[in-house]
Amino acid sequence: MATNILLPFSKEGAHVCGNTADSCDLVSRLSPELQAAAKESPMLLDYLHIIPTKKLGFPRYFSKLTRNLDDLDPLHLIYAIKEGLHVHILPDEKGERDWYVSIEPITALDLDAGVLARIETGLLDAAEEVGRAKTKEEKKKVFREALDHICVIGVPDRNHNGNGSGNGSDNGKAKKSGFSLFGKKGNAKIVVTKEELEGIKYLVVRDKIGSGVLEPLLLDPYIEDISCSGLGNIFIEHKIFKSLQTSLVFNTMEDLDYFVIQLGERIGKPVSLREPIVDAVLLDGSRINIVYGKDVSKRGSNFTIRKFSDTPFSIMELIEFGTLDYLQAAYLSMVIGEGMNVFVSGETASGKTTTLNAITTFIPPDDKIVSIEDTPELQVPHQNWIREMAKASGPSEDTGGVSMFDLLKAALRQRPDFIMIGEIRGAEGNIAFGAMQTGHSVMSTFHAASVEKLIQRVTGEPISVPRSYVDNLNVVIIQSAVKLPNGKKGRRIMSISEIVGYDPSSKSFSFVEVFRWDPIKDQFLFPGEMNSYLLESKIAPRRGIPQNKMKQIYAELRKRARILERIHKEKGIRDFYEVLRVLSEAQKRGLF
Repeated sequence: MATNILLPFSKEGAHVCGNTADSCDLVSRLSPELQAAAKESPMLLDYLHIIPTKKLGFPRYFSKLTRNLDDLDPLHLIYAIKEGLHVHILPDEKGERDWYVSIEPITALDLDAGVLARIETGLLDAAEEVGRAKTKEEKKKVFREALDHICVIGVPDRNHNGNGSGNGSDNGKAKKSGFSLFGKKGNAKIVVTKEELEGIKYLVVRDKIGSGVLEPLLLDPYIEDISCSGLGNIFIEHKIFKSLQTSLVFNTMEDLDYFVIQLGERIGKPVSLREPIVDAVLLDGSRINIVYGKDVSKRGSNFTIRKFSDTPFSIMELIEFGTLDYLQAAYLSMVIGEGMNVFVSGETASGKTTTLNAITTFIPPDDKIVSIEDTPELQVPHQNWIREMAKASGPSEDTGGVSMFDLLKAALRQRPDFIMIGEIRGAEGNIAFGAMQTGHSVMSTFHAASVEKLIQRVTGEPISVPRSYVDNLNVVIIQSAVKLPNGKKGRRIMSISEIVGYDPSSKSFSFVEVFRWDPIKDQFLFPGEMNSYLLESKIAPRRGIPQNKMKQIYAELRKRARILERIHKEKGIRDFYEVLRVLSEAQKRGLF
């Protein structure tokens, strides 16, 4: 059990306040927002006493973050996350990555290593009781009661071998439980301050039941990726402040290897020298990749976690971010509403799955959807949604594996209106195009940076789709992470193209680029206006537009874009599930 915290500043003359917010002189110097937060959170008040305010000043406080906060200069703020914790973002003196500090009950404390070692030993007596506890809350209660028996609140004297013994009294506060700690051998209780006891209780629960040092990072809804590259600091990718270095560190190979082994065992995917690489899913649904041992990774064991939001971004939020515009959204709503097959393609971390999730709100509300994945990333707002997961083979014959290929074949017998595939990588792609051939609507992500590359990969090994099947794929969205004209990073839909057909004589494919991103102006162009193969040849006839008036479909497209803009800007609708509800109601009224 260790704190693993290395703050980016020294605690110059700092002390743990020990006062309430009402009796603390510091509080009067805070902003009204930070004052209110400090009164609610003693740990935040203690932390405010240790930051170098003479150099940095007091941080601004936000209960929630917005996208425009990346313009703050200097970047010095505190914001709230789940379970009463907070985060401090502050600049790096070296001008490299800005700092991300998790504010936990232990952050402002200097916990004695000898005391923590004795507590660790004492907790062994509680192992049996913990084993009998069934739920997380029950285990938490057992640990907290155990610590009330191990520790007593008083004035510690740690000048004697760092054992933490000293003057103190339990003041009649020790609770009775099914075990007795330190009583059998007559060992003295460990004297700690009130703040230390609360910090130790948090630390024990975090490390024994939660995810250890990763716990506050997993509780932060604004984090996209968590990365440990070996010894040193853990890094994160923040949704607003981008790449940051955290105050959480691994100083020794032994600590790092131990943590990685414990993490693997906790998620049911143990790592070892024989099997040093693991892909798994954490309890909160985040995806994790672990590489164990310096024989494989020279800087030491490493891991990468990709987090997923509880509620996916909606199409309206992607428009706010600039990923696409209303006209593109209207176009996608038309082609998806008519059951066209759509792939979202791009490089790693380009936002493919985020976009695929967002455009599912354009699937008709009464359709049956079957999704197939190897890791749970897709989110569908419809009620009639079957979610299938591939499963790796187990060590025994009784735990056979189920592949994406197996699930896709099974899905064809479930009579879905839409089949969604997390990502096409192998032989399942051939089945997917076969499903398109028989009239099933398919949506998926794909790893390719252009339409040409996508076709090359689809028709080559190991996917091996016959060239004559490729034109069953109607729309390809190419997305990428880009540098914007203002110097910031962002994600943009680079193009939306329609696959028109395959010419066997020339062995070539034809496609129409309907939308294209202009990197100079950060705007979306519509080169497919009056030239869209799908709008004119497929969607217009289905809407009863005669051939001599098929150009009317473009007026309908722009009308739909205006409706989306009105829903977003005038009605303020932006939540993922709310967007589907509003669009469903608009369809029933014949407005969309």
